Amino acid sequence: MVKKWLHIEGLLVFFAMIYVYSLSDFSWWLFLLLLLSPDVSMAAYLLGERAGARVYNVFHTYALPILLLAAAVFFKLDSLLMIGLIWTAHIGMDRFFGYGLKYDTSFKATHMQKV
Repeated sequence: MVKKWLHIEGLLVFFAMIYVYSLSDFSWWLFLLLLLSPDVSMAAYLLGERAGARVYNVFHTYALPILLLAAAVFFKLDSLLMIGLIWTAHIGMDRFFGYGLKYDTSFKATHMQKV
C-alpha cells in the first residue's frame, strides 16, 4: 500500500508542476524537450555503480529543484522558475512510474522497487 501512495504522490507532484507551468507564459515545446533532461545523469554510471547512483540521486531528489524554485521566486527569475518546474515535474513523473532513488548496489535497485 505504501508503494501506491508513493506513485500517487508522484502523479500529484507531476500534475501540480504542469498546472503551475501553465500559469506562466513558458514554452510547452521547451517543457517537452527538457522533461527528460535529468536522466542525462545516468551517464555517471559509466564511472561505476557508486558514482552513478550518487550523481543520479542528486538529480532525482526534490531538494535541489525546490531550492531552485525558491530562488526563482525570491529573485524573480523566470528562467530558474521554468527549469525548477520542469525538473520537479520530471521527478514526480519518475516516482509515478516507479523509478526511485538508486541504491549503489545495482542500477535497478531503487527505494520504490526493483526495476
